[in-house]
Amino acid sequence: MTLDFERAAGGTVIGIDEAGRGPLAGGVYAAAVSVPLDLAERLVAGDWREINDSKKLTEKKREQLAAVIRATVGCTWAVASASPAEIDRLNILKATHLAMRRAAEAAGARLAGASPRILVDGLAVPGLPYPSQNIVKGDAQSLFIAAASILAKTARDAECRELERTYPGYGFAQHKGYPTPAHLAALKRLGPCPAHRRSFGPVANVI
Repeated sequence: MTLDFERAAGGTVIGIDEAGRGPLAGGVYAAAVSVPLDLAERLVAGDWREINDSKKLTEKKREQLAAVIRATVGCTWAVASASPAEIDRLNILKATHLAMRRAAEAAGARLAGASPRILVDGLAVPGLPYPSQNIVKGDAQSLFIAAASILAKTARDAECRELERTYPGYGFAQHKGYPTPAHLAALKRLGPCPAHRRSFGPVANVI
């Protein structure tokens, strides 16, 4: 993982990524991560050397690295989400942007007067509170975006484990809300629970 984009942006930089656009249930999550560049130079060769795109890591490794990120002195981070009801009302793209904006605002508020620039994974995101640069496949190229991808994914996984306890029988802890055959079978058998996204086709079809 490199710091090329962070170095090019200069000053205070926030990396943002999301998790959970595709599932049929639960919220969509976003995380924001910022570290002073001199500290990041040490972390990329030290405690953060294993940080990578969350999709390339095992669940166990993601959880381990999320704990490292959250415990790093000097790291400013925030996690935010948009609820299933907001997803249904706005659509998944706008709800994802809302979660990203919430994460950026929360992280920016903790940076005590800094004027940050945002590096965001994927396509351009309108409405962010600071100047931003989008990077396609940024979670595989930017340390800060990769760290944000880990925090967003682990936060969403934690929600899915809670959904498993609240709404047993759907298998949320296993499939994390994605439309697997087991999830679709449970949805047909049990009907949707309050955490399901009613605007998504497989859920709407059952309703």
